[in-house]
Amino acid sequence: MAVLNIVGFNPRSFTGRLMALGAAFTTLIIVYTYTAHPAFQLNLPKFSTPRPTCSPESYSNGSWVLRPRTNATSMTAKEEALDFAGFSGCASSREYDWHLATDTLEQWDRFPKVSSYEWVPGDTCQGLRPLDGATLVKELVEEGGWLLVGDSVTENHYFSLSCILYPHVIATPYYAPGQNWDRGWPQNLYLNPNSSVVKDITFPPNFNISSTPLVTFRRIDILFSKAELNALYHLKHPHFSPNDTLFSEEGVWTMPIHDYLDIFFSPLPKANYGTMVVSTGGHWTTTLFSYFRDEEKKDSGYGIDGVLEFFEFAMESWAAEVQTAIWKEERRLGLKRVRKGKKKVVVRAYLPGHEDCHAHREAWTEVMPFVWNWYNWGNIWDFNARFQKILTATKKFPNIYFLSIDRPARLRPDAHATGDCLHILTGAGVLEGWTHYIWQFISRESPRN
Repeated sequence: MAVLNIVGFNPRSFTGRLMALGAAFTTLIIVYTYTAHPAFQLNLPKFSTPRPTCSPESYSNGSWVLRPRTNATSMTAKEEALDFAGFSGCASSREYDWHLATDTLEQWDRFPKVSSYEWVPGDTCQGLRPLDGATLVKELVEEGGWLLVGDSVTENHYFSLSCILYPHVIATPYYAPGQNWDRGWPQNLYLNPNSSVVKDITFPPNFNISSTPLVTFRRIDILFSKAELNALYHLKHPHFSPNDTLFSEEGVWTMPIHDYLDIFFSPLPKANYGTMVVSTGGHWTTTLFSYFRDEEKKDSGYGIDGVLEFFEFAMESWAAEVQTAIWKEERRLGLKRVRKGKKKVVVRAYLPGHEDCHAHREAWTEVMPFVWNWYNWGNIWDFNARFQKILTATKKFPNIYFLSIDRPARLRPDAHATGDCLHILTGAGVLEGWTHYIWQFISRESPRN
């Protein structure tokens, strides 16, 4: 009762008892906090105003608004595409004109309008900071870089990043005009030592400006090697011989899962990745996975249901492999180093193309249905839904997040590269929106620890 006597309240009154109890508890906490061993100190909850949030769904529930950066009404030179998009340049040299959609004169009439749209998220999206290349570069160094894993649409994303981060980054390799190259080559963005942000960066120990990448792209179309997927199918269907194959001779770029996880976990100075950004779906077709193709099922996708069923099984296996690898790496590093920020994996919803895309010159206000259902485009929603269900239905994969941010792109039939209706041009706001939201999610929305 000594503590109660100190505060001087009458313990016979209810109010007095309540206030005395509060004072006693406060005093005990103060004593405990300053005398207990640090390892056993009580971590009290911090009461503060909740930080505004912007979920993937609230970000996607918006619309495209025309906000031109120029008074020009036409494009007369390739270089103007950069100005229309708000870029000062792009670090990557690979298929430069193709990425910017300046390689076909007949489609120049899209400019500058195609680069004049801005995505305005839904009203419930709060706290979304403006996309700023210099700030993002600083965080890629201090908080960890991005490993982009996916197909050629993810390569579109990489090129766009090289423009957003320019001139603060340098890209490798250099693709000389006329040079032969392999789409499987790694592409990297490194901090430019002459960048104005260098003086403001707190560098992690052993970070090497010339050899530690901020962003890496690896062409991995189906997230597993062919051999791994054949073995997975045999596991689920023992009648399928391990010597058989699910695949046709159609071209595909990929690698074993543990090969790119080894890249993800590479220590400084070789790498410093904090986030792996993954997307897949476009190559899960009955032409590549020819084992499932059924010519008698033309009206229902030539056997795409079999591909979808196997995709779901494979993605659950993939998530288990990735999460187990992250836990193993955390145990290896120990608690103190993990507390600095756990590694994250974000799965970006895959994107179908738009039929007859080059006939369009404006953004849509609602997603239009497919007419011809090219490739597996009419089933991409199902691939996404199955992957999202795997990652959100249980808490088995706490480090892996599904970002359903495909709607802005679904509303941009005008924003494709010149040669096809799947790939996306840099500067239209679609690819840049992926970077904007992924950055927001990593830094503001997802748990740090």
